[in-house]
Amino acid sequence: MQPGQMAYDRGITVFSPDGRLFQVEYAREAVKKGTTAIGLKFDKGVILIGDKHASSRLVEPDSIQKIYMVDEHIGCATSGLVADARILVDEARKDAQIHKITYGDNVTVEGLVKKVCDFKQNYTQYGGVRPFGTGLLVAGVDDFGCQLYETDPSGALVAYKAGSIGSGRPTVMDIFEKEFEDNMTYDAALTLGLRALAAATEDELNSHNIEIGVVEKGRIFRTLDDKELEEAIGKM
Repeated sequence: MQPGQMAYDRGITVFSPDGRLFQVEYAREAVKKGTTAIGLKFDKGVILIGDKHASSRLVEPDSIQKIYMVDEHIGCATSGLVADARILVDEARKDAQIHKITYGDNVTVEGLVKKVCDFKQNYTQYGGVRPFGTGLLVAGVDDFGCQLYETDPSGALVAYKAGSIGSGRPTVMDIFEKEFEDNMTYDAALTLGLRALAAATEDELNSHNIEIGVVEKGRIFRTLDDKELEEAIGKM
């Protein structure tokens, strides 16, 4: 810790002289230490891939969840503090249902992401709270096309064609920069995503340590079952 920093990192509402909020930066570090999550677009939708390596062989793999369904046309992948992720997913689900009941239509992906980011930003502004130590990759298909957004603990959001959060982000993004192409087929995008995840992790991929979610035009968000996962890994 740098000299003089202690006075500025004890409270979320206190800026350092150079305009930094240390608690927000610490929350970003929690996301960077989380397992890798990947999102990338293909010609008809978006794929989400989550690394759910267990910390012990005694852990039941099915008890670990990295990919969540938010609404019929929206899903998300998380990295960082698991409990924080669960709260944010519940908030997103609630916002999606409120919009549907109020307006009789599905919420747009961008509109929902902005609501979640507003919720996250509130926790960087008031005393007695802490930022959420979780990053989200939100994928969906709406009237504006295929959408992929990344959010961070500050409440910022960025739209991506292909993105990643978690400990393996630098490796994954380096591969995407070189190999990602617009309007890829589903199989090509899935293979690229799995190869990027394999490069960012040390263990061999199998149906127990990864999770994949897909949202396509005209179909509801779904997660791949074990058989589909094994087939995808075999193609890779």
